[in-house]
Amino acid sequence: MSNDAIIAGKSIREWKDAYPLLQPLCETEEVFWTNPLYAGFDGTAAPVTAEDVQDASDRLQRFAPFIEKAFPETAESGGLIESKLVMIKDMQSLLAERSSQELPGSLWLKCDSHLPISGSIKARGGIYEVLAHAESLAWKHQMLSEESDYAVLDSDAFRELFSRYSIAVGSTGNLGLSIGVISAKLGFRVTVHMSADAKAWKKDLLRKRGVTVVEYEADYGKAVEAGRKQAEADPTCYFIDDENSKRLFLGYAVAANRLKKQLDEQQITVDREHPLFVYLPCGVGGGPGGVAYGLKLIYGENVHCFFAEPTHSPCMLIGLMTGLHDEVSVQDFGIDNKTAADGLAVGRPSRFVGKAIESLLSGIYTVDDQELYRLLRDLCDTESIRLEPSALAGMPGPVRLQQTEAGQAYLARHHLTDKMKEATHIVWATGGSMVPPEVHEEYYAKGVQASKR
Repeated sequence: MSNDAIIAGKSIREWKDAYPLLQPLCETEEVFWTNPLYAGFDGTAAPVTAEDVQDASDRLQRFAPFIEKAFPETAESGGLIESKLVMIKDMQSLLAERSSQELPGSLWLKCDSHLPISGSIKARGGIYEVLAHAESLAWKHQMLSEESDYAVLDSDAFRELFSRYSIAVGSTGNLGLSIGVISAKLGFRVTVHMSADAKAWKKDLLRKRGVTVVEYEADYGKAVEAGRKQAEADPTCYFIDDENSKRLFLGYAVAANRLKKQLDEQQITVDREHPLFVYLPCGVGGGPGGVAYGLKLIYGENVHCFFAEPTHSPCMLIGLMTGLHDEVSVQDFGIDNKTAADGLAVGRPSRFVGKAIESLLSGIYTVDDQELYRLLRDLCDTESIRLEPSALAGMPGPVRLQQTEAGQAYLARHHLTDKMKEATHIVWATGGSMVPPEVHEEYYAKGVQASKR
């Protein structure tokens, strides 16, 4: 890409002069960026409120009887789609040893990789939006009320109702998987428009569930565009817009209240003297944005959220750093958007999310694909936990925070340097439990090879 190419009225050279971090980003090097707009957070300028998040939580509670009946694997949690929080002490020791860097505090893994039904963080936002749409249709047809036992949704009468309607979504994989599975279970006709980055096993799994999968040679943006066009042409079709959906955002935000309960159960304090750091893999931004927003509502300045992106798909970092949001793509800067982290292979960020989190996000760092594979192997060896590559993006966060000048400056600026021994670090594992064993073996083998380099 020529440095003379024009983006939003400036040449690439001028953008690089204004934001020097763009140079290593364009060369797909790993970087660590802290957000100069990070400020105190009171939620007043956000697109959703604490009341909206509570309403979403209440809706999921109403649907719990249906979820428990339709998906027996959720019986233990009473129909709630939730994941465990586990300490990964051996992995923490390995990270410290490999980086020759002390990692004070405790390291935990939030296992959204093992969420029931679709095995990824998308089970939060994607399933929530489908349920919210189903509820509105059932209310409209006077077949359901807030006082009803929602278990009745798992019946022929409701499947017949929902079969009159269709749902469309564009996805790199996991969002389509969550929406396809729950929509088909309810009886909707559902089409998932899959980008070239989506893994074959995810497409195969959807087709086995009766979902129509349309494949594209282009990336995520084209898949979303196709889904939007389908919905525009069909008045019975509901389009789930990963780039702009308030419902998706709310589904993710509910995770924060549930995480607080888990931290309380573990007797983990979060306050000024006991800071919480959360590391979230980021694609278009909805999942990590919703979680970060929910956490900020609860913990305010005592939680510090960092996004993690592949070196070849740093769309949210470029969008936030330049202030251009969705007006710019990684391809505009000559970055190819080709990564093994299929769920994060997004070239253009969500403006909705970018604007929502631009003053509450602490920073973003990028991770090379080979490092993702190494970490995948390491986690499997130390903790016997199997994830997909994109879900490891959060894992280097604690090391980067301690090891980089930008990270150290962030800690000093916010008076955190002497509080790290009391810190809690949570790596958000976004997917992996549904990966076929033979595919995970391929991932693991790539991790072995990457470790030899």
